[in-house]
Amino acid sequence: MATKIVFIGLGNMGLPMALNLVRKGDEVCGFDLSPPAVEKLVQGGGRAGADRAAEVAAADIVITMLPASKHVEETLLGSGGDGGNGGAVAAAKAGALLIDCSSVAPATARRVADAAAARGLDCLDAPVSGGTAGATNGTLTFMVGGSAATLERARPTLQKMGKALFHAGGHGAGQTAKICNNMMLGIQMVGACEAIRLGQANGLDAAVLSDIMAKSSGRNWVLELYNPCPGVMDNVPASRGYSGGFGVDLMLKDLGLAMEAAVASSASIPLGALARNLFDLHSKAGAGALDFSSIFRTFERRPA
Repeated sequence: MATKIVFIGLGNMGLPMALNLVRKGDEVCGFDLSPPAVEKLVQGGGRAGADRAAEVAAADIVITMLPASKHVEETLLGSGGDGGNGGAVAAAKAGALLIDCSSVAPATARRVADAAAARGLDCLDAPVSGGTAGATNGTLTFMVGGSAATLERARPTLQKMGKALFHAGGHGAGQTAKICNNMMLGIQMVGACEAIRLGQANGLDAAVLSDIMAKSSGRNWVLELYNPCPGVMDNVPASRGYSGGFGVDLMLKDLGLAMEAAVASSASIPLGALARNLFDLHSKAGAGALDFSSIFRTFERRPA
């Protein structure tokens, strides 16, 4: 019998994740504020639900992939913020499994877990890495917070969307791991952009320099799979005007979460703070909806 899944949040990441579940035999009912996104799920074999609370009540698993903490809390905990007033936690049937794949504050993950536990529901925070290509190809990495037993229950479903599952620890640990990972990614992107622009300013071809660095000690994920310079790599946002992918404002949000975590734990993150400031400037310049690799434009050489 097919697993009944409600998938809430069909954006650049959520839609291909939901479609992978459909292709691998699950019954998926999707919800999103964008009707075209829901229609794409329907075209791929999923369903559009009319009554979210009723669909959640019938689901075996509820998966959320939403932009920020406030959206997760509104969706899962409801207007009261405690899981008892209109959210999916209150609507879910006994024994249901909740999996939040959004990138949010660890404290939000723990609040959701506490509310779920009060109703006897299993819950995981399971943010992802791998970008839209990973979501499409089913090769995402999941960083999971929650109990080991709940992870084993969720493993068959997560493996339909990803190739690597890591148990980071208790509730909120998956989000902490994601914050650290995305801070590193933001730093890498800024560094790659700066290095490529320096090479260009001194007469080097961006593609040649990128290939050199990708096979040298400057090697990193950005250079190998997500080059920010237009014309260097096919099938990345830089090759299509920085559309799609992972938005500047989403990276800025995650770097803000890193700052909050650093303050709370008295950790030092000078490069993370600098990356956040650079992405903030880039967003304020009007680039918030573009892919985060568009920060390459910030390092454009100015006329003397």
